[in-house]
Parts: sequence; structure tokens; C-alpha cells
Amino acid sequence: MIVPILINKISKKLLLFMLVFLSFKAGARAINQFNLLVAPGTLSENSLALLWDKQHGAPNIIYQISLDGKVHGTTGKTNYTIENLTPNTWYTVSVNIKGNNAAGLNTIRFKTKTRGKVYNILDFGAKGDGIASNTKAIQAAIDACSAGGTVYIPKGTFVSGALYLKSNMTLLIEEGGVLKGSTVVEDYLPMILNRFEGWELKTYASLLNAGTLNRNGTYNVKDLRITGKGTISGGGKKLGDAMIKASGIRSRGRLVCLMNCQNISLSDLTITEPPCWTIHYIYSNNVTCQNLNIITVNIRNGDGIDPDSSTDAYIFNCTFDTGDDCIAIKSGKNPEGFFVAKPTKNVRITDCDFKRGHGISIGSEMSGGVSDVLVQDCKAGKLLHGMQIKGTKDRGGYVKNVTVTDCQLLQITIFSAVNYNNDGESAPQIPTFENFVFKNIDMSMASNAGAAIDINGFKDPLHRLKNVSFTNITLPEQAKIVVNDAEKIKFTTVHSVTGTKPLYVVNNSSEVIY
Repeated sequence: MIVPILINKISKKLLLFMLVFLSFKAGARAINQFNLLVAPGTLSENSLALLWDKQHGAPNIIYQISLDGKVHGTTGKTNYTIENLTPNTWYTVSVNIKGNNAAGLNTIRFKTKTRGKVYNILDFGAKGDGIASNTKAIQAAIDACSAGGTVYIPKGTFVSGALYLKSNMTLLIEEGGVLKGSTVVEDYLPMILNRFEGWELKTYASLLNAGTLNRNGTYNVKDLRITGKGTISGGGKKLGDAMIKASGIRSRGRLVCLMNCQNISLSDLTITEPPCWTIHYIYSNNVTCQNLNIITVNIRNGDGIDPDSSTDAYIFNCTFDTGDDCIAIKSGKNPEGFFVAKPTKNVRITDCDFKRGHGISIGSEMSGGVSDVLVQDCKAGKLLHGMQIKGTKDRGGYVKNVTVTDCQLLQITIFSAVNYNNDGESAPQIPTFENFVFKNIDMSMASNAGAAIDINGFKDPLHRLKNVSFTNITLPEQAKIVVNDAEKIKFTTVHSVTGTKPLYVVNNSSEVIY
């Protein structure tokens, strides 16, 4: 029996080796229980960000990251950035639970990019005095930038109008450097085809623009990084008001607008003072936003990040202090959004701090559908509606497969009748809201002024809110939970710190278990 056992052991080792070797040779993922991946767009000549699925079991899991077989660092998060790599070099990285000897089970191989040429905007005539217009100088640097190159904005305040980025480049804003948006409306002409509040229409250009809008599913800007330790500061309320006065409220540009883009990374910046929405990406794929500090407190419609009919969006380690929704996941409005039918799906929001704003939101424009959203390990402060899913009966489309877990929140709301942005024709059917999971959420600091959890389906009996679970939710004393027009709603281990149960108010609903 010794020989067969020995052969079996050798065969298993050989099989493991062959699987790892073949996957490495193909440049693909190796055996990967954690779904370890390089965050889209983050791989550069000397750095990258890693993401993986949270592992459950023991509390306070610490992950160990190894680079080429040597321990590189540890983290309690599900992301990790590796810096100071050598350009044009192959590396192998693995992530495992610290103390687990199953090394190599969550491993990928990657090659850093070749170092490209640096284009300092000062060499193109830019002046960082906070006064001179630098639109032509900065655009000239962008236009001159060769594939793999970097347009470099040094210390100083560089005023500019609309700029147009392209594929295979990096825009790097140095610490102490500020790209400052002009407040002159004409600096954002000509108007471009865009999408705002769910409709395709002409708007002013944004401060930073990438791609052109079309519905055909192609991507016209790829592999773009916007990074640095500096600041992007737009024209703010003054510019927004001027655009409204000149051409109406829906004419405003954004601060950063990505259209039909793929493999894009925005990282390590302070981003503030947009004319309305801050970072808006439409019909795009593989967009990563990490380590951003977004501040838009006094801005009308000052959303932080708006993924719009886009797939595979990764938002992590970001801080939001906004005058509207911190994040608003969208997919078009009413008949147009419904028939364009480009959903937003696979959105991962982790390790973010939401200080102020209206909400961590899905909707209200969700007519093309929204699915597969994860909100995990986030902290929310004074948000008007907390974690919210919202729409109206006129939208059409769906929101489904949403998971909110391991978060600190003050409110959870599902709205089916928002009282704004509800003009225009109706879609041909009422939306569907279904399959939501809320678990391991600390709501102990929520207010008792209203319902801590307020969920509402649509009045139509065929479009009730359905299949929603709340598990391990901690509420304040004397909390209230409201359930309207819903079915198959389950509350498990939902109580205050001292164990008291909330007051449930249930209307026109069935199969509500608590």
C-alpha cells in the first residue's frame, strides 16, 4: 500500500504544479480561492492595487501578502497596494490569511509596464500662478504624450478649461499641484453629447474628458490613469450657476467625465469643487476609484461618483463629504434608459468613509437595470437617507442582487416614489426591486426621529419589493422599522444592544418574518 499512496501524493503535487505553471504561462490567474485580481487600470511601471473577496470565519482576519515568495505586508482590508516595483518585470503575488500555510492558493502573476516618457506641462508653457489660462499648454502636453507616457503637473495652481485625455497615458498631479477649473463658461465649449439625469443630451464639456458617447458597446479610450498626491478643483458653484444661466440646469459639465472608456484608474487625489457631479462614467467598463478624497459640500447636485450604465466598477478607500449623493449608481431614465438597456452591474464599494451627503445610492435613474452590487466594510455618518435604493413607478428596469455587509450605517431606505427628476414619459413597465441582503450592520447610533429601516415596494401587486433579508442588525433602543408593499422579507437577530426588539410597522405586505 505504500507505493500507491506515495504515487497519489506525488500526483497531487504534480497536478498542483502543472495547474500553477500553465496559468502562469498564460499570464492568467493561478489557483485562486479568493478571486484575487489586479484592480483594473492600476497596473503601472512601478505599482498596482490588489483586490480579493472577503473571507469569513474567524473575526478580525489579517491577510498576508507575499511578493515573489517573500512577505511584503499585511492588512485587515480586502485591498492592498504594492509600490516601488521595477518596470517591465514579471512578479508573482499571493494573498492568504496570516498563519495559514496554504501558500500559493491565491496567486497571480503580472508584468509591470515599461517606463514611458514624462511630459512636464511647464515645458509646454504652463504657469502655476493661479491666474494664467493653461488650457492650450496642458492640452499640447496631452497631445504630445506618446503611448505609455505621463503628463506631469508639478506644484502650483494651474487654471484650465476643458481638457481631453486619451488612451495609454497617465495624468499625474504632484503633491502641492492643483489642476484648477476655470469659471468661464466659454472655456468648456464646444458642447458635447453626454448623459445627465438619465438622458443623452448636449452639455458643456467637463474639466477632464475621456472618450465620446455612443451606445454600440465599443470603448474608445483605454488604459488611462489619473493619479498623484495633488488636487483637482473645478469651477465650483460659480461655474455651475453660470452654465445654468446660459443653457439650463442639465447643461452643466462634470469635473471628470468618462464615456465609453475601459481600464481606467483614478487614485490618490483630492477632488473638489465640481460644477455638478464630480466623477461620472457612462457606458464604461473596468473603472477603479481608490484613495480619493471627494469634497463637494456646497455644490448643487454635487454627487461624488456616478457609475452609469457601466460594468465592473471598483470603489475603495475613498472618503466622501458631498452636497448630494456620495455614490449614485445609475443606468438611464424612463423609456430611453429602458430601451437602451445598458445595465450597471458588478459594482464593488469597500472600505469607504461617507462623512456627509444624501446617501450611498442606487438610482433614481435605474431604467437600464442595476445588479450585483456589493457595499462592504464602509462607515456612513450624517447621510440624509443612509444606504438607499430609489426609483419611481415610471422608471422601468430593475435593481437586484444587492449585498450590504459589515458596515456602520445610520439609516437604510428603499424609496419607490422620489419627488424629483420625474419628468418625461413613463417606461412601459414598473420597475422590479428584489434580492437584497443586509447583514452584520451596526445601526446603533441611528436616530429615532423616523424609521431606521424604511423599505417600500411599488403599489402594483406584481411589483412588490421581494426577497429581502436583514441579519445581525444592531439598532438603537425603541427603533422603528417600516415595511410597505413587500413580500418575503425576513428579519433575523435584529435588535438593540440590550436585546430589545424594534417596533415593526407592516402595511400591504406578505410573508414578513420578524
